[in-house]
Amino acid sequence: MENLQAFQDAARKSGFIDVEPTEDGTVLWLKKQTADAEDRICIDRAANNATVFWATMPWKINSKTFRTVAALQDWLAAAHK
Repeated sequence: MENLQAFQDAARKSGFIDVEPTEDGTVLWLKKQTADAEDRICIDRAANNATVFWATMPWKINSKTFRTVAALQDWLAAAHK
């Protein structure tokens, strides 16, 4: 549970807002508006990771999964320079 909260805190510090949890509470989706699209983060308590989804051009969706909060924080900081 602590890791889930830490992933949420890292995402919120980068401008993501909560969208919806799943009914069973194992996954939480967050989103962030960008100039061209909407970035999303899926925090998965069962897998203990977070996956970021973003678009680089119309209909081209990219993703990257992070197993540690520190790695997510580093990537988010680098992506927003």
